[in-house]
Amino acid sequence: MRSKTMAGPPRTVSRRSFLAGAAGVLAAVPLAGCATPGGGGGRTQITFYEQKQEVIAYFDELLRQFEREQPHIRVVHDSTTAIAPQFVRSEPGDVGCFNDNLELARYISRGQMSDLSQLPSAATVRTDISDLTDQYATYAGRTSVLPYSLAAAGVIYNKAIFAEHDLPVPTTWTEFVDVCTALQKAGVTPIYATDRDTWTLWQGLFDYSVGSLVDPGEFFGRMKELGTDVGPDSDVSFAKTLAVPMERAKTISSFFNPDHAVRGYADGNLAFGQGKAAMYLQGPWALSQIAMVDEDLEVGTFALPVSDDPDERQARVNIDLCLYIPVDTAHREEAVELVEFLMRPEILNAYNADNLAYSTLTDGPAQQDERLAGLQQYVDSAAFYQGAGTFVPTSIPLGNYLQEAIRSGNFEAMLDQLDADWRRLASREATV
Repeated sequence: MRSKTMAGPPRTVSRRSFLAGAAGVLAAVPLAGCATPGGGGGRTQITFYEQKQEVIAYFDELLRQFEREQPHIRVVHDSTTAIAPQFVRSEPGDVGCFNDNLELARYISRGQMSDLSQLPSAATVRTDISDLTDQYATYAGRTSVLPYSLAAAGVIYNKAIFAEHDLPVPTTWTEFVDVCTALQKAGVTPIYATDRDTWTLWQGLFDYSVGSLVDPGEFFGRMKELGTDVGPDSDVSFAKTLAVPMERAKTISSFFNPDHAVRGYADGNLAFGQGKAAMYLQGPWALSQIAMVDEDLEVGTFALPVSDDPDERQARVNIDLCLYIPVDTAHREEAVELVEFLMRPEILNAYNADNLAYSTLTDGPAQQDERLAGLQQYVDSAAFYQGAGTFVPTSIPLGNYLQEAIRSGNFEAMLDQLDADWRRLASREATV
């Protein structure tokens, strides 16, 4: 039986609507839900904020195990998709378990997260993974988060279709284009795209096209330094630095399904599960949805090659979950106990194995799911990058720009617009 992935696309569920919808789940853990502010019975009550709605039940079991091992602590398990409301209400909880992104970065850069560098578990994290967190933000002298789960993404492909047409898994850009061309000539949709959900465009087409040609962390670090000086004459810019990657993106989009503009993420999972396309630019979160359509469908994943040097192939990754302790916690000792429990290798590794992600620990085991075997080598050798789209602030509508670029074929105009938006945003921030 295949394990189910818990990583997934962006969510918009509010805390209030979640609590209303998850009453049944929370009712199963009355001790946490009914705890008094002081914990009651000599127990200290702490709050664990966890972002991923789809792993609520999984973490509930872990928290109950923790309570049995540490009977002096009671844990309230709360869930929210946004970090800001916690801090605005001055209720950041005692331990957070969130996706590492620009939202979390704001609070790291403001020094609102405790230093975790002295925790025993901090020394067990792979430095090449912990270094990824610094690409978004740092606070001098602190290790603000501990990476918990690494998700790796690539091109999901239908093994039967590839075998039927005697096609190899491409290792170079030329081979990839040849595979797509051969499929198209045979009447097979090479790539299923879902433009209606814009996040699928920047997560797939944009990120994959950029990542193996440009170092996103380094590029956006330089862009942040330049700020309002980004433009035609600057050392780096969207228009200059991403010109070749967007040429690749334009070519890739020519192999999309004809109705890509009106198809959404759910449509893509269904269509790919039904064998209606050979490839799908999605992450591991899509695999469980595809398996619901056809659990026997043989699929694999490979890193999209965007150059003709096979050694330049890399996988897109993101730190799907990381742990932090807010500075303002009133229960740091208990919070540390919970973090150390969750960071135990047998706990952390089991979570990642079950959720189609990769361990962040130095001696972490390989992901055993055969559908992800093609990405293991890139995780092992740190041949990976964080998606370029994750560095673009949400106030810049990257997904909408990609929609227009695909329709018009004018990716150059999109890059010029991104440069203009970047300057405008930098100017606004400079006056705050």
